[in-house]
Amino acid sequence: MNGAACRCEKGHDVREQWGAGRSILRIRDPGIVFDQLDLREGDRFLDLGCGSGDYAMAASRIVGRSGAVFALEKSRQRVARLVAEAADQDMDNVLAMACDISRPLPVGEESIDVCLLATVLHIPEVARHMRAILGEVHRVLRPGGRLGIIECKKEETAFGPPPGMRLSARDIREALPRGAFHGEVETDLGGLYLLRLVALQL
Repeated sequence: MNGAACRCEKGHDVREQWGAGRSILRIRDPGIVFDQLDLREGDRFLDLGCGSGDYAMAASRIVGRSGAVFALEKSRQRVARLVAEAADQDMDNVLAMACDISRPLPVGEESIDVCLLATVLHIPEVARHMRAILGEVHRVLRPGGRLGIIECKKEETAFGPPPGMRLSARDIREALPRGAFHGEVETDLGGLYLLRLVALQL
């Protein structure tokens, strides 16, 4: 990864926008998500818009020292806290970087096994670039690599963004590069859903 290729800016945290004050990880067991994404020891895991890094830290334990976790987040403060937490727990397989995921990703082509976008795509400044972001995700995923997208259902819930900001699985499917993914599986997570896709070689 090349940090120089990534533009660092002030971050926007989805939990601050919602006012929910808790990580999505505490709403659902991350094991469900990682089981669906078939995350394994030795995998290279990319967490886009990682926030406080709950998923990144959990993934680090699964992929182990033979794997790697790349956590990208706009907020420099959150990245600094994640770096410190990973160091405190001797997780030297975690690389956190402050950058804008709506721009070209500082990640090599076909270098990632699993990518996660957890409650990120609906954020207006991200949603405006959703097609480009999903195109970049396909670029960095190896053929057969898995993409997981978690979003709130388009219905009233006790947490999450206003209904008008929410994305359905259909909204996401329509933004995917044509012919780039297959094997779609949608998993119900209560007030959220997980959309899993598998990258094809174009």
